[in-house]
Amino acid sequence: MTQIDFHSSVADKLEYACRLARKAWGKRARLVILAESTAQADFLNDLLWTVGETDFLPHVMANHALAPVTPILVTNNLDADFPHYDTLVNLTSAVPHGLDRFARLVEIVSTDEAELAIGRKRYTAYKQQAYPLNHYVAAKP
Repeated sequence: MTQIDFHSSVADKLEYACRLARKAWGKRARLVILAESTAQADFLNDLLWTVGETDFLPHVMANHALAPVTPILVTNNLDADFPHYDTLVNLTSAVPHGLDRFARLVEIVSTDEAELAIGRKRYTAYKQQAYPLNHYVAAKP
C-alpha cells in the first residue's frame, strides 16, 4: 500500500518541491512531480535547473525521450506510463488517480486557508481508505 506523507504549511510549494527533489536525488531516489497544469509543469521544469549554483538535478518532462533514464520527472498528466513509480509528489488540489502505482506519495499543502481545507479533506479521504499516513509541518524560515 502506498505510504502517504503530508507536508503542510509550506510557504512556496514549487520551491519546496525543488528542495524535496534535491534531497531525493541526494539519496539516488526517483520521483515524479505532478503539477496542477502544463504551465506550472513548464515553470517547475525551468525552476529545477536553478535550485542551487552547484546542484544538478537530472530531470525532464515525463514525455521526453530521456524519461526512461532520468530519475526526476515532471508532468501534469498521470495517464502516461512512467519508467518508475517510487515517489509521486502531488502539487495539485486533487487526490491523484492511480496513486497505488507509487510506493510513496508526498502531498504538499501551502499556507493558504482554502488549500489547507482541501488538504484536510484529502488527508481524511486517505485515512478512510486506511493508507499509512505521516504529517510534517514545514519549518518556518
